Amino acid sequence: MTVDRHEGRAKLSGGRNVRLLDVPGSYSLSARSREEQIAIQAVFGLPPEEVPKLVVVVVDATQLSRHLYFALQVLESGLPVVIALSMTDMLGRRGQTLDVPALERALGVPVLAFSGLTGKGLPELQAAMAAALDAGEQASGKYWRPASPALEDDIARVRAVLPDAWSGGNPRRADALALWALLSLDDDDELGGMPTRLREVVDERRGSAAAEGREIESEVIAARYAWIDTHASPTLTTLSADRLTRTLRIDAVLLHPVFGFAIFLLAMGVLFQSLFSWSDPAIGLVEDAFDGLNAWLSTLLPAGLFRDFLTDGLVAGVGSVVVFLPQILLLFFFIGLMEDTGYMARVAFLMDRLMRRLGLHGRAFVPMLSAYACAVPAVLATRTMERRRDRMITMLALPLMSCSARLPVYTLIIGALFPPSEVFGFVPVQGGLMVAMYVFSTLCALTVAGLLSKTLFKGPSIPLILELPPYRRPRLRSVARMMMQKAGVFLREAGTVILACTIGLWLLLSFPRHPVLDTDYDAQRTAAAQVLSGEPLEERLAVIDAEEEGEVFRKSYGARLGLAIEPAIEPLGFDWKIGIGLVGSFAAREVFVSTMGVVYGVGGDVDEESAGLRERIKSETKQNGEPVYTPLVGLSLMVFFALAAQCMSTLAAVKRESGSYGWMLFLFAYMTTLAYVASLIVYQGGKLLGLG
Repeated sequence: MTVDRHEGRAKLSGGRNVRLLDVPGSYSLSARSREEQIAIQAVFGLPPEEVPKLVVVVVDATQLSRHLYFALQVLESGLPVVIALSMTDMLGRRGQTLDVPALERALGVPVLAFSGLTGKGLPELQAAMAAALDAGEQASGKYWRPASPALEDDIARVRAVLPDAWSGGNPRRADALALWALLSLDDDDELGGMPTRLREVVDERRGSAAAEGREIESEVIAARYAWIDTHASPTLTTLSADRLTRTLRIDAVLLHPVFGFAIFLLAMGVLFQSLFSWSDPAIGLVEDAFDGLNAWLSTLLPAGLFRDFLTDGLVAGVGSVVVFLPQILLLFFFIGLMEDTGYMARVAFLMDRLMRRLGLHGRAFVPMLSAYACAVPAVLATRTMERRRDRMITMLALPLMSCSARLPVYTLIIGALFPPSEVFGFVPVQGGLMVAMYVFSTLCALTVAGLLSKTLFKGPSIPLILELPPYRRPRLRSVARMMMQKAGVFLREAGTVILACTIGLWLLLSFPRHPVLDTDYDAQRTAAAQVLSGEPLEERLAVIDAEEEGEVFRKSYGARLGLAIEPAIEPLGFDWKIGIGLVGSFAAREVFVSTMGVVYGVGGDVDEESAGLRERIKSETKQNGEPVYTPLVGLSLMVFFALAAQCMSTLAAVKRESGSYGWMLFLFAYMTTLAYVASLIVYQGGKLLGLG
């Protein structure tokens, strides 16, 4: 789950205040990705990081040999080390025992067991950390030394070209860094800031070793594991193998190619349903709360620009951010449960075969599936993927999945322009079109992912290496804390961009404030009051208000922008009124429905089921009497919405996760271009076939 560095402060026993730095987890310091490089820089103190005063290596006691490999690499550097054994409470359930004092003697550094679930052993761990800090920077720990003169020569040659600032004059750290470089630098790594001369020497040593029939990486890995097997592994004893088979029996079902996949689809169905439907009550509460706040401000403040800015600009903008929280919290709740129970690793294994054909890992499937509900939390969910390459491909492709915000647009267009008939005598046209739009968007997303993996993010297909952890109870407190952290990140990072864009759109659609209108609506109200009364008068005044609102809206700068882009969108079958809807929908795709209600004088308080809006769309004609909307125009419009980047929230989330405005603009550019071309082909191709 951790793909960024996290800092915090703590007070150890004795009152010592320390700064803690948590870095992405890793099985090895032999890094090839930027995320792994974060851990390398922190552990070794490579610029711009400081050399740490102490390294606390958290070791999973149930995977001792695998995790001690990482610990051994840290020990090689000579840094002060404390080993913190987690998951010790699981050993008894697995029929295993661990001799902690013997392991401490084997490693030559303090080893302490603790439970992250109960907090047991944490005071002792803090005391050991304080004692290690009091001892100062003393080279600690036992570690292996290369037995091969050839490998010693490789290390010496690489050590000679290391930047002086990296080792700080410490020969033990220099040897460790030289080993790291020999095992990490190659043509396919994603590491930045590596000196050219260092890469050249590493390549030369690798080539020389290959010519001698040696493989440096295999030699080092074998030597390290041999040391672990000799000195540390004997401290772990298995008393009963029967308990270990319980996990294997469960995996026989959950990893079965048929039953396992069926259970997975059921689990994903629950996840999808929760994001798509179960979050509705919470979303409704958020919307009601902001509607109530708007109503209260409207009664409290006098009519005018300031009130409109607060209600329609600021409050509505904040509401458009907060409304995503229920889905984000639910998504990370389920992801946290799957991670903590050990099921997420099984999901990645099940989906890896399919996703590997697209150049991705199995972990890419969960974010892409959750994008059916909303792309914003789906983009955040790409954090569960280790490689930046995989995360970038996934987050750039998943916005093409038909999210719930596209559903109102599909429903409005299909309901207004396509009759509730059947084809082949049993397939409903409306339902079939809806399914077709979802299938179409899914195929487009998978195709784009495949293309990105072979072009912009071309690289070797790295096999998915998974540790299948034992099944265990989820730690709800940890899951809840993670949910709050992700929600906070969204509100701070993506939320600020969304709020700024919402206010910008409000300015476009709300100015000029008092344009000169072509119709005297006050005169219409006066005339209506002279001939009507009671409920008929109220209905007539409501119609006049909606028509006036529509004309004021059509004279806004946003509407003028819609008129300006009409020549560009006319080949797609769209007129300037649809252009206004496209501009308004950039705030959120579903805003297209209410925007079209205002444009056609039906009022902004409409939804996709509104009979009045559907009738206006059906009856809308051009100056020559031809209908503006035909089934072909409707299909072209749905294709455009299926592919276009009409969602500033998604763009803000991509900017946050990619750390670059460049990738955000790339996403907007390629999706808009793809939508335009596809819509153009649909409309113009349909006309050539006589369908328009």
